[in-house]
Amino acid sequence: MPLIMRDLPGRIDPSLLERAGAVDFATLGHYLEDGFTGPELRRLAGDRRVVGRAVTVRITPTDSTMLHHAAGIVEPGDVVVVDCGGGLRHAPLGEVVVNALAARGAAGAVVDGTCTDIDALRALGLPVYARGTSLLTTKLHGIPDGGLNIPVSCAGVTVRPGDVVLGDANGLLITPADRLVAVLDEALADDKEEPALVAELWQGRPLGELTGATTTLHDLMKG
Repeated sequence: MPLIMRDLPGRIDPSLLERAGAVDFATLGHYLEDGFTGPELRRLAGDRRVVGRAVTVRITPTDSTMLHHAAGIVEPGDVVVVDCGGGLRHAPLGEVVVNALAARGAAGAVVDGTCTDIDALRALGLPVYARGTSLLTTKLHGIPDGGLNIPVSCAGVTVRPGDVVLGDANGLLITPADRLVAVLDEALADDKEEPALVAELWQGRPLGELTGATTTLHDLMKG
């Protein structure tokens, strides 16, 4: 594909990001099916949750020229999502790139591939999601192939510039803002009800009775 460079996406409503940061991300898994990255992508550095705007980068497996450019223009709260074109051996994220992102106030970095300098990344503390680590790194070859702020693929998810990125130790959800808005109120309400549900379990109430699963099974057996 030729080089494509587009402007940063529009900002996400700060109030939406604030509300999204208050929900248990796993609760969203009760209401959404798409946008969850595969379990092969793990948080390898940082221990805080990620809430931010996706800035997308597509590189070739060996050349990180586009990523170096992107690292210099991200804005506070952005999450850089890197599509390595299917490459897993060459690590585009290391100490220098991640420091560049952190210095500009990025909320995190995601690479559908590997990272390097893992001890330095953990010391820095910026959340970094990757499939693993590697000593073999990308170079600045200047290959005329790649993109900035275009749709990319990341661990089974199509990521568009401006999508909302939510991440914790369990994984990542990357979704358009309107899809998140559609389920957020219900998910927040669920979170408020969960402590009472857990308390009833410890009082001896069966889970299937509380959730209705047992009644559903009995009805199915009758049918």
